[in-house]
Amino acid sequence: MAFDDKSVLIRRPVDERMAGEIYSRSSGPLLTCSAAIAAAERLGTDPLEIGRAADVMGIRLTACQLGFFGFPGRAKGWAGVAGRPGPPGFDDAVRSVRSEGGSISCADLWNVAERFSVPRILAGYIADRLGIDVRSCQLGAF
Repeated sequence: MAFDDKSVLIRRPVDERMAGEIYSRSSGPLLTCSAAIAAAERLGTDPLEIGRAADVMGIRLTACQLGFFGFPGRAKGWAGVAGRPGPPGFDDAVRSVRSEGGSISCADLWNVAERFSVPRILAGYIADRLGIDVRSCQLGAF
């Protein structure tokens, strides 16, 4: 879901420490997904709370480790991996962990990528190429 399509359900104040951590790791209105995860680890909080706080603060996620949300100058971050295949059995492994609705969670895709020693960005590209929607992001992005 695009940031502009989101409606933040609860406009609650953002914890001061969390806001400071997000601002210190963001570049203007953008926060990389890896920086958001690092902020959650540093604060000992659930990454979903960082994602929600960033939404409330009007900060967009970028440079997703799976290649979604765009990279500077391109809509998606797959320029370096486009066209590359996964190792034998990877596509089937990704298909096997899909939900009944045909989507896959970020965490499940990360796990398959790790099991096959595939970079996360290539895993995201392959899931997209297979027509599998990625859902249930740790940051609440989709």
